[in-house]
Amino acid sequence: MPVEMTRARFDELVGDALDRLPPEFASAMNNVVVLVEDAHPEDPELLGLYEGIALTERDHTYSGVLPDTITIFRDPLLAMCEDEEEVVEEVAITVVHEIAHHFGIDDDKLHQLGWG
Repeated sequence: MPVEMTRARFDELVGDALDRLPPEFASAMNNVVVLVEDAHPEDPELLGLYEGIALTERDHTYSGVLPDTITIFRDPLLAMCEDEEEVVEEVAITVVHEIAHHFGIDDDKLHQLGWG
């Protein structure tokens, strides 16, 4: 049974996860926005999604583009957890995972680092 949580509380957890980033990572994030949606329309089990051009792929031609987006999907995260403490942990993991993609770290490397 999914954890019951208001949208405001879930948004707060995402904000808390962002606030826990080391300052050097937070300050290095560039032209990216973090959003919360209920579920991905094509993959309802997806926890998070990074869309954009990773920092490692940007060069001198990078300008005038819309911000990259990191979307955290509320419904599947609540569905996979048994209590609020687990939601806090899974939201933090998902936020870090998607931010890592912004920094050019792929899924294989994330799995090697224990953030799969």
